[in-house]
Amino acid sequence: MHDTCLNCSQPIATKYCGNCGQKTSTHRYSLKHFIEHDFIHGVWHVDKGVLFTIKELFTRPGNSVREYILGKRVNYFSFVTLLLLTATISTLLSHYSGMDYSVLVSDNAKAMMNSLQELMMSYFKIYLLITIPFMAIFSYLWFKKAGFNYSEHLVLNSYKTAADMIALVVLTFIILFFKNSAIVMNIYTMAYMTFSLVYGVWFYFQFFSQAGYSKTSLFFRSLMIPVSFMILQTIVGLVWGIVALILKS
Repeated sequence: MHDTCLNCSQPIATKYCGNCGQKTSTHRYSLKHFIEHDFIHGVWHVDKGVLFTIKELFTRPGNSVREYILGKRVNYFSFVTLLLLTATISTLLSHYSGMDYSVLVSDNAKAMMNSLQELMMSYFKIYLLITIPFMAIFSYLWFKKAGFNYSEHLVLNSYKTAADMIALVVLTFIILFFKNSAIVMNIYTMAYMTFSLVYGVWFYFQFFSQAGYSKTSLFFRSLMIPVSFMILQTIVGLVWGIVALILKS
């Protein structure tokens, strides 16, 4: 137990802070804590703070998530619950919007699409969730000196992905008012990709701003996290495509 509350810095002497109500037993994330507390609690409970958390994610994303990981958790919405909530809303909106990624390619190109691309397009929200552990690996490797363990990198990338999901919800809601076409889908896709890249760099830059890196190094490393993942994704896609061609021949 700490002598002062990690959330409001007031002196504490009991299991809960008398000023803000946060538990005084906050600790570093571990894989056991990630599974036993955040995953189970996140699935079965809905905590306060969803609007506050969303506001923080879009005004001071890196700073707020760093504070959350370091102990200021009482006002924040569970990252697991936030991911599930935004993924569900986005999926429902996508269903009713009639979005069709196939309008982006010609009939000949459709036939040439490999199964991995089709899977990614059909289950994009699931794809985003699957990317979290890989993004956590890259953020851990590029910012290893910052001193955060892999489980803490899972948490920070979960919040980053939740923000991506919220952006998808907003973009998909806008799509509801337009007829599905190649132009609309191109704008939708480019808007999301641009947001995800710019927001991601901002998020990582801010999160690791107190880790002792120069601004140039911070920017480069923040940019290299999504770039590293894109390189990995390209390699996996090429290998998958080659294997598919070999199996068909």
